[in-house]
Amino acid sequence: MKPPPFDYVRPGSLGEAVRLLAADEDAKALAGGQSLLPMMNFRLARPSVLVDIGRLPELTELRRDDGVLVIGAGVRQRAAETSPLVRQVCPLLGQALRHVGHHQIRSRGTIGGSLAHADPAAELCAAACALDAEIVVTGTDGRRTVAAAELFVAPYQTSLAADEILTEVRLPIRDARHGFAEIARRAGDFAIAGVAAALEFDGGTVTRARLAGLGIGGTVRRLPEAEEVLRGRALDGDAIGAAARAAADSATPPDDLHADPETRRAALRAAAQRALEQVAHD
Repeated sequence: MKPPPFDYVRPGSLGEAVRLLAADEDAKALAGGQSLLPMMNFRLARPSVLVDIGRLPELTELRRDDGVLVIGAGVRQRAAETSPLVRQVCPLLGQALRHVGHHQIRSRGTIGGSLAHADPAAELCAAACALDAEIVVTGTDGRRTVAAAELFVAPYQTSLAADEILTEVRLPIRDARHGFAEIARRAGDFAIAGVAAALEFDGGTVTRARLAGLGIGGTVRRLPEAEEVLRGRALDGDAIGAAARAAADSATPPDDLHADPETRRAALRAAAQRALEQVAHD
């Protein structure tokens, strides 16, 4: 299929891009286009104008700033996946990115574009929640910061205003161990369910646990029931099994053409088990 007619503008600065979005409520920001353009082809999105922010230099930084990993929204997913800095200070991000679509998609898709798309099965959204990411957005009223867990409000909907652009992702650098697993019919398919995990330890005892599930509801979300099971325990087989069961029992997944609720709960339990086993062997 072909998209409906639209205009195309390539602004020269972030400020100009914000003004263009503010001037037309039906305008959409275009970064890598790996999510938006297919939706336009299926007539699920009908923007009047595409504001191409994919080449704005303000959005391409990838750096360490004291205790924070700062990633510009326009950084390509493949660049983050292969970055030595990401591998060193935030390996969970690289683990999650390896499951995003295929190599060609990650070479065009951007970090900010995936988060702003807010797909309930998006690996990057789950990783952002598990890592307590702060999302910086810029609009006509200036910059503001929103927690990743508060960004995703419904399937393909975020808390961003129409004139706001997601410009930066800030990931706190912590001494944590990570794991990521998902269950999909084929590599590159949308996940039936998945889990991103970030755990901190004092000796062999879990002191802080952050787990986020994907593909199990209207949005990516944290799994507090599983987190509570893990806190204050050694990460042994009993703890991992109990946390995986808690994650599955707490989920209320949808019944759709991809899987029924029981299948998704079983997939979530398996994904949680695998992700936590990765942490245990990290």
